[in-house]
Amino acid sequence: MITAIVLIKADVSRIPEVAEIIAGLDGVSEVYSVTGEFDLVALVRVRQYEQIADVIPGGLNKVAGVTHTETHIAFRTYSQHDLEAAFALGLPDGD
Repeated sequence: MITAIVLIKADVSRIPEVAEIIAGLDGVSEVYSVTGEFDLVALVRVRQYEQIADVIPGGLNKVAGVTHTETHIAFRTYSQHDLEAAFALGLPDGD
């Protein structure tokens, strides 16, 4: 499982609407409203690196109200939970 953390700036008047649309995109597992320089943080989880292009530039960046994004790829997970197993639930083998 490949995880990308996407920092999102959005039109302030549309943040809730933008967050809901992004949360509904395939590959987006979570969206958080945050304080600071960015308005939202989205976690994108895909099986292959090539799929990131479908989710972020091909989908998330095209949501009306998104004004800027920065994408960071997670290389290692530090957790006490088996995240690979948790995020694989319901996905067909070999995707």
